[in-house]
Amino acid sequence: MAIRTFRFPHEMKLSDKQQRFVQMLGQLLQWIYSHEGWGVTLAEAYRPPDVAELYAKQGRGIKNSLHCKRLAIDLMFFIDGEWQQDGEAYRPIGEHWEFLGGAWGGRFNDAVHFSLEHGGIK
Repeated sequence: MAIRTFRFPHEMKLSDKQQRFVQMLGQLLQWIYSHEGWGVTLAEAYRPPDVAELYAKQGRGIKNSLHCKRLAIDLMFFIDGEWQQDGEAYRPIGEHWEFLGGAWGGRFNDAVHFSLEHGGIK
C-alpha cells in the first residue's frame, strides 16, 4: 500500500480534519506494525475540556488541547515488548507521522504526542 502525504486547506472543516486524523493514525499504526518487534498501545486520545484546563493549571498541557478536538493521541511505544520511556526512541515514528502530515510532540518535549495542527495549535 502506498503511503501518501496530505496537506490541508485552511478552510477544512473540523469534522473533515478529525476523519483525516483517524485515517493518518491507521496508516501510522500499519507502518509501526510493519517493523519486527515494534508495537504501540493507545494512551490518551479524547480529553474533556475541564480535564485539559486542570492539566494546564498543573503545567501538564494546554487548556486548548487538540485532544479536546479529537485531533491528538498519545501512544506508548514498545520494542520487543519493552516500553520505550526515552523520547528519542519515538523519533522514527514521529518523523513518519510528520511525513504523513501530522505534528509530533517530540519537537516540543512530548514524544508520545501525535496530532494534527488546527488553529495554529500542534
